[in-house]
Amino acid sequence: MSVTQYGAGAGAEAGAGTRDERERPGSAVAALAAAVLGFFVITVDVSGVNIALPAVREDLGGSLSGLQWVADSYTLMFAALMLSAGALSDAVGARRAYAWGLGAFVLASLACGAAPTLGVLTAARVVQGSAAAVMVPSSLALIRQAFPEPGARARGIALWTVGGAVAIAAGPVLGGLVTTEWSWRAVFCLNAPAGLAGLLFLLRAARSPRQSAVFDVPGQLIAVSALASLTFAVIEGGHAGLTGTVLVAAGVAVVSGAGFVAVEARRRTPMLPLELFRRRGVTVPVIAGFALNAAFYGGVFVLSLFFQDQRGQSTLSAGLMFVPMAVITASFNYASPRAVSRFGPRTVIVAGLLTAALGCGVLLGVDTGTAAWLTALLMIPLGVGGSIAMPALTSLVLDSVAAERAGTAAALLNTSRQTGGAISIAVFGALLPGDFVAGMRASFLFAACLLVATTLGAAALLPRR
Repeated sequence: MSVTQYGAGAGAEAGAGTRDERERPGSAVAALAAAVLGFFVITVDVSGVNIALPAVREDLGGSLSGLQWVADSYTLMFAALMLSAGALSDAVGARRAYAWGLGAFVLASLACGAAPTLGVLTAARVVQGSAAAVMVPSSLALIRQAFPEPGARARGIALWTVGGAVAIAAGPVLGGLVTTEWSWRAVFCLNAPAGLAGLLFLLRAARSPRQSAVFDVPGQLIAVSALASLTFAVIEGGHAGLTGTVLVAAGVAVVSGAGFVAVEARRRTPMLPLELFRRRGVTVPVIAGFALNAAFYGGVFVLSLFFQDQRGQSTLSAGLMFVPMAVITASFNYASPRAVSRFGPRTVIVAGLLTAALGCGVLLGVDTGTAAWLTALLMIPLGVGGSIAMPALTSLVLDSVAAERAGTAAALLNTSRQTGGAISIAVFGALLPGDFVAGMRASFLFAACLLVATTLGAAALLPRR
């Protein structure tokens, strides 16, 4: 489908302007650079903040559950608002939506750095997550718009994921360095230079066509209710037990989840068109993205605490533990599209899921007596598995829908991924009180089983080519 067709419904004038701007030298490259930098700041925020959490607790106080909320308030809003953000991207144009999101993200990051209490920090993280929700689907829509040819688009998506891989490598090191030399507050300021550079690149990108879009307010409110109550039930239940409040929250999550499906099935213009799930090219990536993020982000959260609280490593030393995994991960991100061209998406996705499952399996043997160099090496397969699979999953989703559904499809995939991260942090954190190492092993065992089950499903449902 051509870019002109992508802009159908936006008006002839808007479509013509987009065509003219697309012919301007460097327009596509500028759009890709802006998208990559945005994904960089989103990811570096997660990896850098996880390393700084013990320092946050030392400065602001709070319990383990409080630290879980600092991490999960971001990912929860990221996940809950992304579907509406896809509609926003379609309605106002990907470039404008992306600019709004990136600007708000930078301002919220600075607010996090100035937070006087844990509650204020958590509130600022909510704003960060909301802005990130706008950025991801609009950034992928920018790439879809700039590179209509599938091969070029796959390479663009690979570079986009490399931006995240570099952030995973840089986040723990930079986070550990600035926390050690200055303060955990400086971690949030790392987002500002990259965010401002992204906005400058965006000025050279072509204007995006607009689509007619209706915002599903009831569906959005129910989605937030479902995810927030589920996260609350898991976090608080893991620390306080099955209290009345926890049981009520769990009940609200179940009712809200069922209500969301019922509302979306009946709306003429739903936030989440349920017919997307009839396509295996959408359903399999959504499930696989959930499993991969659950394993990876839950693992990063647990290991960050393990290195500092159980092994007594400094913040910088803990950050350096993630470097071998992240550096090798970046190379596999860029190689993934080539592997898809040669072997097909099914083989690449299955290989990535199995590698991540193996990564969780080998981490079961890690304890406080395991050598630091060996622990760092054992972390590599977990990162490599996701880097193999995620570019293939993202390309498969975008290739499985019409161009005008690109924002919504990208939002659905990334909603699933962020939900996986939020739920895993809640579940893994709930397993840690008491015997930390036993809880960490239970977390990785759970993740490994989830990944193996997902691998079997992907192998059965996806075509061989």
